Amino acid sequence: MSEINVPVDVWLRGTDFATTERIEGITRPPLSWTDADVRLMLEGMLRAMDRRQHPGEPDRDIALRGLSWIVNPYEEGGVVVAIEITSGAAIAGPFEIEKTTLEAMITRVVARPFEPPSSTVS
Repeated sequence: MSEINVPVDVWLRGTDFATTERIEGITRPPLSWTDADVRLMLEGMLRAMDRRQHPGEPDRDIALRGLSWIVNPYEEGGVVVAIEITSGAAIAGPFEIEKTTLEAMITRVVARPFEPPSSTVS
């Protein structure tokens, strides 16, 4: 199965610009996502932020805690996911999935912030 393109815009505190990264490891289209795919998306957003903040360093463990998130409609269709942590913010999408469906999945995933590491997120 091939990966889908999941863009994420990353802004770090102390900077006045955002950069666009790509989240890897997601193979299903958003309408077919499971909680595991949503976890990969959220971890990928945090990992993209960490990589921008610590370029050239090895990837560190990611835990889904201490973050604020929101799912918003995108003006051209679909929804985007925005997260904010102390070091910055990231916005991923747009995704063709119902807002309430994605919100419910994110709620379930962040309620369990510690999961065994995924073999698709390095």
